[in-house]
Amino acid sequence: MSNNLLAGKKGIIFGALDDKSIATKVAERCVAEGAQIVLTNAPVAMRFGEIQKLGEQLNAPVIPADATSLEDLEKLVQDSMKALNGKIDFVLHSIGMSLNVRKKREYTDLNYDWMQKTFDISAISFHKVMQTLWKMDAMSDWGSILALTYIAAQRTFPDYNEMAESKALLESFARSFGYHFGERNKVRVNTISQSPTKTTAGSGVKGFDEFFDYADKMSPLGNAPADACADYCVLLFSDFTRMVTMQNLYHDGGFSNMGMSPKILDM
Repeated sequence: MSNNLLAGKKGIIFGALDDKSIATKVAERCVAEGAQIVLTNAPVAMRFGEIQKLGEQLNAPVIPADATSLEDLEKLVQDSMKALNGKIDFVLHSIGMSLNVRKKREYTDLNYDWMQKTFDISAISFHKVMQTLWKMDAMSDWGSILALTYIAAQRTFPDYNEMAESKALLESFARSFGYHFGERNKVRVNTISQSPTKTTAGSGVKGFDEFFDYADKMSPLGNAPADACADYCVLLFSDFTRMVTMQNLYHDGGFSNMGMSPKILDM
């Protein structure tokens, strides 16, 4: 059901890869709610993903961009404003990758070159996106910028590796840039701390299936699915949340406030 919450709004969605991606669900919901969007991902991701097909389904331009490249981001923003015929009302940053996780390096034996790459892709890219939007004055007044994060930024999950520090940095960027964007033109910047979600990227974390089940039992409402996260993103892109900024918002079925659940004790 559509309520046209985003009627007339224009946005850029980073990170849609396949039908398991949260960014894909967000893109679908935004268009269903009346928005026009541009889809973007790294050129290498486009070769094995389904983003072109999604673009056709949503009548959304697909513009390749490496989010770690300022040159790519400037071209992306310029081309997006041209395609959408105006400034940007909302942006979703749904990007994360760790070579150490992919190559199964333990936290106590990390490759630091890979760690820096993780930070650049998963966190610093968020600052680069916002700085590009800032310098190009590309955001509409009262716009909304979101990034997806995880509670490992606050709690210890050993197998999440250096992605934990990456998410902590991401959240800090949202608070710091949120101040500047809010002061200049009332643009709000927030992060959503999402439940473990069975995406292509998330499933690559060691012990993911076991932890997914644990988190589901620990959360009074169960794990928040990708579709529900998309609904939450739409709300935060809409005019109903104009005074919410510089926040890390938990969307996790209550997991973040639990200490212990009888369901876990019964296992």
